[in-house]
Amino acid sequence: MFFERPDSGEVAVLVHIHFQDEKDREDPGEFLELARSAGAGPVAFIKGSRSRVNSKFFVGDGKLDEIRQAVQLYEADIVLFNNTLSPSQERNIERELQCRVLDRTGLILDIFAQRARTHEGKLQVELAQLEYMSTRLVRGWTHLERQKGGIGLRGPGETQLETDRRLLRERIKAIHKRLEKVRTQREQNRRSRRRAEIPSVSLVGYTNAGKSTLFNVLTQSDVYAADQLFATLDPTLRRVTMPDIGAVVLADTVGFIRHLPHKLVEAFRATLQEAQEASLLVHVVDAADEARDDNTRQVDHVLAEIGADDLPRLLVYNKIDLLSGYEPRIERNSEGEPERVWISAVNGLGLDLVMQAIGERLCDDLFKGSLTLKASQGQLRAMLYQQGAILDEDFDEQGQFVVNVRLPKSDFIQMLFKVGEDPKQYFPNYGVEDFMLEGDAEVS
Repeated sequence: MFFERPDSGEVAVLVHIHFQDEKDREDPGEFLELARSAGAGPVAFIKGSRSRVNSKFFVGDGKLDEIRQAVQLYEADIVLFNNTLSPSQERNIERELQCRVLDRTGLILDIFAQRARTHEGKLQVELAQLEYMSTRLVRGWTHLERQKGGIGLRGPGETQLETDRRLLRERIKAIHKRLEKVRTQREQNRRSRRRAEIPSVSLVGYTNAGKSTLFNVLTQSDVYAADQLFATLDPTLRRVTMPDIGAVVLADTVGFIRHLPHKLVEAFRATLQEAQEASLLVHVVDAADEARDDNTRQVDHVLAEIGADDLPRLLVYNKIDLLSGYEPRIERNSEGEPERVWISAVNGLGLDLVMQAIGERLCDDLFKGSLTLKASQGQLRAMLYQQGAILDEDFDEQGQFVVNVRLPKSDFIQMLFKVGEDPKQYFPNYGVEDFMLEGDAEVS
């Protein structure tokens, strides 16, 4: 749109350079999957190492010649770098190779542009692309460099460039306004769920860990799921009914990746806020991935970046069908709380364990016991039935109702407030203030 650059095609030469002092190196295997996910056809993968970056070409003269030979040999349309290049480095390399050059951030942005399906998702991707492009805009007008200062020769190049910069700023500003409306609408929906006391569960995890597949089988939906990076960009929410809990909102979110471009994190903040304000995060991990521990740390890093690192979390290790000797199971911590669940979403193994673990984590404060209700407590009995909390019912010698119940303590306390009963008679070791929830004062 703003560039006069070599046309881009699908035949690609991949370049991976790591530096000796680099602590967190990029994964060449993941880079190959990124290129394929973007629709590229890799024909050569050139790797190398350096002690420091070449300020002009990023790589040294020898490595640049090696890349040039591969481009000429395979008639490549594009060269993809598994690194972050400066605008000037991209342009200098393009001049030398006479073909399109794209760095890791640009590649991820291209994949996001292909995957976005909803209006919101497209706006988010466009915002990230425009902000990325704004730093590279000047390179698109090198054909005007021949115009020098002087009478009759001043103005056109700079005028055109400034015009494009202004249009770019205006478009970015317009997208920010529209996304702000989306954020407001999402916040209204979240407030409505909080008022209705509907817990929310967000599926998070590294890209291609199987979040959408798990989401589909748990909610009986048909969200797009594929064995590729960033198959899901747009958040999908479904309401499901769980034992002991009742209604729960389950959210499928965008996958994370190491060194996720900061502009993408900013652009997708409205989407990621579903994870930020969830009652429980279900962190889906590809159990068959050799880098699963490192991927888990990368997800933790992104969650910390969006302010969701202190939320309750349940680890779900998916794809055990690709491992030998693994059976579906729940692993618990020293307090008996579910901590990890091993499953295979695609084969339907362990799905009941996931639901059980989510239920236990959301209902860590569960009330179970037998209640003796008088005839005058018919309203409370009716509310317990409406909640589905009564497991069985009998009568004692005085004709009173004896019911075995199971429900969250918070729900039981709300019921007691509504019928005007004192919770102390059921919870003698606690003060009423221990159970006060937002809005209880108005209910009572």
